[in-house]
Amino acid sequence: MAIRIIREEGEEVLRKKAKEVGVIDERIVTLAEDMAETMYNEDGVGLAAPQVGILKRMVVIDVGEGLLTLINPKITQEDGEEIDIEGCLSVPDVVGEVKRPFKVTVEAKNLKGEDFVIEGEGLLARALCHEIDHLNGVLFIDRAEKIINKNEMKNNEKRQKSK
Repeated sequence: MAIRIIREEGEEVLRKKAKEVGVIDERIVTLAEDMAETMYNEDGVGLAAPQVGILKRMVVIDVGEGLLTLINPKITQEDGEEIDIEGCLSVPDVVGEVKRPFKVTVEAKNLKGEDFVIEGEGLLARALCHEIDHLNGVLFIDRAEKIINKNEMKNNEKRQKSK
């Protein structure tokens, strides 16, 4: 396994639509392992292949319930909505308020090529939507209703504590 370089906003690969994974071979398994190691190294909750420069439709996610690897994920159902703060490893030092579905259903393949369905609510639903957006060349800042610089947020928190 290896830690990969995370591409950042402004790099062309982040704005392209990723291609479906046709064959799940050793290279795809290695990519998934590297993506997971990279995500954990950066304290992220999700990472899409385009974020490490690979235009393949695959993501890894861990919201504290164990690692999920999704190949060719598709959102098949959305329910409800909520606005919450999001950040992204490819857009450092920026967070934003983003409206996402509260619950989603996603169809995908696992690393054995088996089809599966996952339902996610709250943070998992948000992570699924966020990472699948990456596969379509969409960044959270494109959907944000309000952008917040992380340094500004920290300064505001310090001011609030000193009052």
